[in-house]
Amino acid sequence: MTTGSSRATGSTTSTPDISTFKGQEGALRAGRLGTAGLLLSVLAATAPLMVVAGVMPTTFAVVGAVGQPLLFLALGVVLALFSVGYAEMSRHVHNAGAFYAYITRGLGPTAGSAAALVALVAYSSFQVGIFGIFGFEVSSLAQEHLELHIAWWIPALAAVAVVAVCGLLKIDINARVLGVLLLIEVALVVIFDVAALGDPGKEGVSLHAFNPDTLSGVGIGTALCFCIAAFAGFEQAPVYAEETSRPHILVPRVMYLAVGGVAVFFALSSWALTVATGPAAIVGQSRKQSAGLLFALTEDRLGATFTDAVHVLFITGMFAAMLSFHNVVARYAFAMGREGLLPAAFGRTNSASGAPGAGSLLQTGIAAVVVIAFAVTDPGAAGDPTAPVLRLFTWGGNVGALGVILLMAAASLAVIVFFVRRGAARAQGPRLAASAVSGLALLAIAGYTVKDFDLLVGSGPDSALNWILPGLIALAALAGVAYSLVLRARNPEAHARIGLGNEAFQLEKRREA
Repeated sequence: MTTGSSRATGSTTSTPDISTFKGQEGALRAGRLGTAGLLLSVLAATAPLMVVAGVMPTTFAVVGAVGQPLLFLALGVVLALFSVGYAEMSRHVHNAGAFYAYITRGLGPTAGSAAALVALVAYSSFQVGIFGIFGFEVSSLAQEHLELHIAWWIPALAAVAVVAVCGLLKIDINARVLGVLLLIEVALVVIFDVAALGDPGKEGVSLHAFNPDTLSGVGIGTALCFCIAAFAGFEQAPVYAEETSRPHILVPRVMYLAVGGVAVFFALSSWALTVATGPAAIVGQSRKQSAGLLFALTEDRLGATFTDAVHVLFITGMFAAMLSFHNVVARYAFAMGREGLLPAAFGRTNSASGAPGAGSLLQTGIAAVVVIAFAVTDPGAAGDPTAPVLRLFTWGGNVGALGVILLMAAASLAVIVFFVRRGAARAQGPRLAASAVSGLALLAIAGYTVKDFDLLVGSGPDSALNWILPGLIALAALAGVAYSLVLRARNPEAHARIGLGNEAFQLEKRREA
């Protein structure tokens, strides 16, 4: 079930039993996710309301780019090109380690080990960062509607506990929860989009935001850094490959659907914001109202009740994103434990649910420690109630985005090397060309991300955060390289097994037979 190559031995469709060298506890449960379940699990991480209410106004305000819809479409093209090679790789490698498994197959175990730790840090940063804005929003709503004064970290820690419980459930149950929340979010955004077009601002239903001239004179690189975070999640489909019945078909299908759907959906929604305020006013209104822009526009057009519903779904959407990232980190930890990059306990699944329990508990522990650390150092008592948003959410989101961008760039190179080494360069020529173009584009975006990190986190040009936060990704990569070198010296067989997943154990079983 773990590879599409001719060396695969176990079947995932003919029997519910899982044939692996390490037995039932050493494998995720196959056949749990179909196309719909996989797509919803992946898209939940995009948190549509969080993007429309948070990312889009921030990009308009900081960058002044009225042509934000064009940026989403441009990123959609880049990520579609990336998906061409990435999806083809997914037909040959079925491993919950996803990025690090792909990078290992192309660039070797040492690069794969570095990628594994970068992935853990990046996706953990994404997930933990959302707890900050989640706690702030719940606290704000409690104060506004119930006149209760609750510190932001209380609902944040409560969310950590609920996510922990959900993370131990069967993945198909998680998919249903994520799917329901996602579909309601999408419906509310679509209703707003229709209302904005039906009741536009002073300039009417203007297509000005799609004019390339709107991007002249603005920091395109910085704007792309903001917008690419909105796509986080589509690349997670291979993480669930071992839990589908036909990964060679479902994983590529879901990636294409996710990239195309996200690009079009966010392009239309960002355009709707410009229509609602008027293209000439969108930057000024975003700077004035920030994350409150969407709620002000919905209240004007759809009333207070609808706006309250948007607030509530804004919160549940963040919960869905936290759960989605939690599941991804748990599966990365599972794959790493199975292959010796983490203690062997992480490479086992729960007998009842088939969930990677140790990996789930690891991420719960990380989230709890970080939230508590930010709560203890919270400057809110000094008059800054938005600290969890400006610090935890912003820092975590941008560290995560940088890590994922670099992983995608490395995966693009790994795809090229993988097929060239297999003698398939000519047959895969168009796909390799697409990987090369996307890899270069992603490296350029990563460069802008590091260069403009002060703008992304609002730290100021001379702040130490400008190198400390990106340095977390570099530190993770270096730690991965160092551990790989130690493992190669002490246990060459384990080192050679990195990235092979259950396929390695099937091969070992054959040698012992």
